[in-house]
Amino acid sequence: MKRSRWFSAFAAMSLVGMVTGCGQMETLPASANSPASEAADARMTTLTVGLQADPATLDPALSSALVDRQVMANIYDTLFSLTPSGKIVPNLVESYSVSKDGLVYTFQLRRGIKFQDGTPFNAEAVKFNLMRDMSPTSARKSELSSIASIETPATYTVVIHLSHPYSPLLAVLTDRAGMMVSPTAVKKEGANYADRPVGTGPFMFSSRVKGDHITLIANPHYWKGKPKLSGVTFKIFTDPNVEITNLENGSIQLADQVPSQQLPILEKNSNFVVSNKPGIGYQGIYLNVSQPPFNNKYLRLAVDAAINRSLLVNVALKGEATPAWGPFSPESPVFDRALDLPPAPNSQLVGKYLKEAGDPNGFSFTLQTANNPVSTEIAQIVQSMLQPYHIQMNIQQLEFGTLLANNTNHDFQASALGWSGRIDPDNNAYQFWHTGGAQNGSNFSDPTADKLLDEARETLSMTQRKVYYDEFVQELHRQDPYIFLYFPNNTYAYTKQLHGFQSYPDGVFRLYSMWLS
Repeated sequence: MKRSRWFSAFAAMSLVGMVTGCGQMETLPASANSPASEAADARMTTLTVGLQADPATLDPALSSALVDRQVMANIYDTLFSLTPSGKIVPNLVESYSVSKDGLVYTFQLRRGIKFQDGTPFNAEAVKFNLMRDMSPTSARKSELSSIASIETPATYTVVIHLSHPYSPLLAVLTDRAGMMVSPTAVKKEGANYADRPVGTGPFMFSSRVKGDHITLIANPHYWKGKPKLSGVTFKIFTDPNVEITNLENGSIQLADQVPSQQLPILEKNSNFVVSNKPGIGYQGIYLNVSQPPFNNKYLRLAVDAAINRSLLVNVALKGEATPAWGPFSPESPVFDRALDLPPAPNSQLVGKYLKEAGDPNGFSFTLQTANNPVSTEIAQIVQSMLQPYHIQMNIQQLEFGTLLANNTNHDFQASALGWSGRIDPDNNAYQFWHTGGAQNGSNFSDPTADKLLDEARETLSMTQRKVYYDEFVQELHRQDPYIFLYFPNNTYAYTKQLHGFQSYPDGVFRLYSMWLS
């Protein structure tokens, strides 16, 4: 059974006013059909959501960040979707069948659906999307590498042939690999497609001011029915405290981050609801194993052994996370307490590893991290934990998009980036630590890890998959290409005037069913 915690503050009084700009507005008496009333209705049907960083792209084939998904999940529909309990259900796919050997998946698509540019959604569109996601330049290539061929025998029938059984297929099709983009729009826009995205989802792209906001409007022809919200604005806040201030003053109605120091305050505020549940992702530090100093395994091991995760979680996050030592959180079906939760820091091991590395007097390196207060504080805490061993960690703060790009290009020594997590364990591991993985920032290559990851994704039984993942995590501990720090909670706050909010395991906001009163 999955474990979860909820911290909710249900209100007895309503907010005096709600605006989507920066100022406050007084609510004045008005008749139902007066200009003031109509203006208020317009404001109240436009939701403003706070985002902790500026999305790097709105193209699912290129995306690698949660903030991208927060926007894209409302522009694009997926072939399959998740329920709040984590169940996988058909979405753009109406029904499907799988051959007994697990090598052939046949999808029957829903009929009558159109992309937001008016072009038809059909089997050819699905094939176009999957082939695009399988291309060498796609961030999705690792997720779909098991596909051998795709057939479209009828207008609404897709047949996928696999080279070997692939347990996570339906799970990855609930995510970015399952997001359907308009083939016509991609061909028309070319390299500019991410600036003018087109899907089949409940909201359509309207405008963007990079670094500030993204605006979507309701899709009037949405196949499930027009959304209750007339539009959504995603407002960028790199400082979580500023984001919460904007929630409190009514400038936004939903915040995607809540600083741990603010949690007790918001929980006691009757104007807001706080959702705080254990997540399925992790946060940590990539170590670039292809260049000094971390091409030396023992220096990686030394850094790992020096960090006190429990202290870090208690100081920086006020206990609102779980210390981590592996990619599978306590919410994962393959979680193993002995392997995924960290031991205490060990000074004797640190000294031993430094000596074996040939650097008994310590060494120095640079950590690249996002330029926000939480990331900075965590980096400084890690820095202080390494100092007693004469390991000097310099901190380089970067804009989030630059941090992502450097990670992709292996242009770093250490890089502080995490993963929001997926329901299938393969998606928390394969693309990061398999040789040639689409998001293998550490440039890690290990035949033992590759073999175990391959066997795990080709095995149907989760019990047997756990055996492979247990061995894989042990191999990670021996090699240390990534320093796991903690499993974060999915923590959000929103005004009590927002209705229909549901928390999903993957941490993504589905805004279609939400409305404002």
